Amino acid sequence: MSKFNDTKVITNTVKLSYANVWEPKSINGGAPKFSTAILIPKSDTETIEAIERAVDLAIEEGVHKFGGTLPDKSSLKLPLRDGDLERDDDVYKDCYFLNANSTTPPQIVDRNVQLISDRSEVYSGVYARVSMNFYAFNSGGNRGVACGLGNIQKIKDGEPLGIRSKAEDEFGKVEENFLGDMDESEDFLC
Repeated sequence: MSKFNDTKVITNTVKLSYANVWEPKSINGGAPKFSTAILIPKSDTETIEAIERAVDLAIEEGVHKFGGTLPDKSSLKLPLRDGDLERDDDVYKDCYFLNANSTTPPQIVDRNVQLISDRSEVYSGVYARVSMNFYAFNSGGNRGVACGLGNIQKIKDGEPLGIRSKAEDEFGKVEENFLGDMDESEDFLC
């Protein structure tokens, strides 16, 4: 069950993509941030509606950033986007998505709310619940609502996304006499 409190939302189960949640990364030369894309199934209307309410409230609370007048939403950059329209990627099919980031690291816990320190446990493709807050911005000619990354609760493993192949999947066991009876003069490394 998603939770909604003002401009803060805690999602139902979502999938993480581009999960830079262990080390901050700089994007386009900006300040390093912890970040992740959050993929929300379109069937999860509860989370989607909570996000839409939080975005509307962030616009109202941030009206001073828009010159004191409520802007037309269509003129703003909004965080919730349609994966079917904006991404040519099967992972985003039938999902809405948003990007959340923070300069401070999220606390990452398991289903029993125990801290996770093993970095291999949370990755792009994992299923999780995420807390996030929405806030208005007006910077460098860009106006809209951004999404701040809060904390993450791992729910279950998923298919890793964009991860390189495992060595054991690429290579077979090498036989003892793999190079045959080559002598040292034939060794290409000598």
